Amino acid sequence: MNIRILFISLFSVGCFAQQKSKIVIDANQFYGSIALHNNSISHLIAAHPAGLILSYNKKTFGDEAWQQLYNYPDLGYSFIYQDMNNSTLGKNYGAYAHYNFYFFKRNVQLRVGQGLAYTTNPYDKVTNFRNNAYGSDILSSTYLMVNYQKENIYKGLGFKAGLTLIHYSNANFKAPNTSTNTIALNAGLTYDLDGGKKIKYTTVNDTTNYKQPIHFNVAFRGGINESDVIGLGQSPFYILSAYADKRIGRKSGFQLGADVFFSKFLKELIVYNSIAFPEKNVDPNDDYKRVGVFVGHELYINQMSVVAQLGYYVYYPFDFEGRMYNRIGLKRYFGDKVFGAVTLKAHAAKAEAVEFGVGIHF
Repeated sequence: MNIRILFISLFSVGCFAQQKSKIVIDANQFYGSIALHNNSISHLIAAHPAGLILSYNKKTFGDEAWQQLYNYPDLGYSFIYQDMNNSTLGKNYGAYAHYNFYFFKRNVQLRVGQGLAYTTNPYDKVTNFRNNAYGSDILSSTYLMVNYQKENIYKGLGFKAGLTLIHYSNANFKAPNTSTNTIALNAGLTYDLDGGKKIKYTTVNDTTNYKQPIHFNVAFRGGINESDVIGLGQSPFYILSAYADKRIGRKSGFQLGADVFFSKFLKELIVYNSIAFPEKNVDPNDDYKRVGVFVGHELYINQMSVVAQLGYYVYYPFDFEGRMYNRIGLKRYFGDKVFGAVTLKAHAAKAEAVEFGVGIHF
């Protein structure tokens, strides 16, 4: 599910091929609060969640040009244990792949992690009906850390402290899915397994001209999701996309295109609304299909890239969450022509689905 199984596999394939090697592990405790991003979860904010983050980090030293471009980031894996300190929400256990990016003479670290989490007490209509945050026991999860970090203070031992944001959601794979966001303070220790041995960074003079002519792309995406109405059931969806893109440099490219959405959950939701809410004047025969146009940006990182798109429905027979939509996710190129992608489609902060896709670039 979510940007999340495929992220880990794509991350593993493309990232750990560097020649120089240094491993740093770290452990952080955190303590925080659940943010009230939706009034419907106010009854769940009754205590302060706390937990532990364990991480394995492999440093880069510039053996490839992209590493120097992004200031020699770390690549790694992490595990999060979080006790929500709320019997309704239970405990969460998450596994992630992450990047660490460095700023201000490498004293400030930004970590971006994506993964999967297991929650011990999801929604159940009989035994746990108050948990409207987690509709399934497997959740997608994203976390961000911004830390002041001082490595190798003494024989490889270092210190870090800062702020952490942890998000749990199943992206409407199964209702309910109100989700939670934990904002926490964290502090911990780092340890260099080489005992602080210094390795020199490589500087590469990259003379490649990354500017390219306009290319065309066709992508097919699909998955399973459910409306917010509990009990309507999960349905498959399919999306056909066509777009042009223009790469303007080593990091950036821009996109312009169109999507056609075949979202079967809307078919059930239209019938439900026509019966349950006659005042809305919904015709049960309304078309569930939608057509949108979008603009996008692609941030290139090695064979992987981060995609962000903003769209508008030009064909919109049934009103669902408004005409604007957005998409963010990851692409992995396999040669010059083929790519795979995992993306999250949403309306502002309201997730609709996680999309698994393949495409051709020509």
